[in-house]
Amino acid sequence: MKNKVFILIAAVLMIGLSVSAQDSGTSFGLRGGLNMQNISGKNLSGDKLELSMVPRFHAGIVIAVPIAPDFYFQPGLMFSTKGAKSENNFLGLVDYSVEYNLSYIEMPLSFLYKPLVGKGHFFLGFGPYIAYGIGGKAKLTVGTASNDEDVVFTKDYVPQTDSDWKYFKNFDYGGNLFFGYELSGGLSLQLNTQLGLAKINAERKNSSSDAEFRNTGFGVSLGYNF
Repeated sequence: MKNKVFILIAAVLMIGLSVSAQDSGTSFGLRGGLNMQNISGKNLSGDKLELSMVPRFHAGIVIAVPIAPDFYFQPGLMFSTKGAKSENNFLGLVDYSVEYNLSYIEMPLSFLYKPLVGKGHFFLGFGPYIAYGIGGKAKLTVGTASNDEDVVFTKDYVPQTDSDWKYFKNFDYGGNLFFGYELSGGLSLQLNTQLGLAKINAERKNSSSDAEFRNTGFGVSLGYNF
């Protein structure tokens, strides 16, 4: 229910901006690309997480609202996938790993500097984002056997030794930084990085834990402005 409310609020905001944009010179764009995602932070014991990056993707729409010459407010509504992979070995005998694939509806709220450079526009942007988890998978592999389980989005949970790794919180937030170049025809290339600030792992009930999981990543995307 909560994810439906979040999506509805985001959709209403985007529709409202699009309606108000008819007389304001606001531009609309499509954007999508590849992310290299990871999860940083600490494990249950408080030690630094040692996880591997995984390829993920994002796609959605952005709206650039002019607020001053060459400066814009650029909200967006994206479908974004994130995650990481943990690879380990038990007593030097058995390899085991857990790969996370988390899906979010994400709203970046960026401020954009976009001056004319040559025949196109250079742009530099930064700002916060908020996101809400709507689904995901956690794939556990032990030796040659693997098992996919649905990620459970919850505030807290009772620890269980066989599934302690699949519980996450819905909400994520953090910051975006990106730059790129837009051709005169509207096509653009963008490099971006994202730093999550929210603790996304669910809390363990009746058990102490120093775990702190945070989404991080960087990527490249193509866009087209109308």
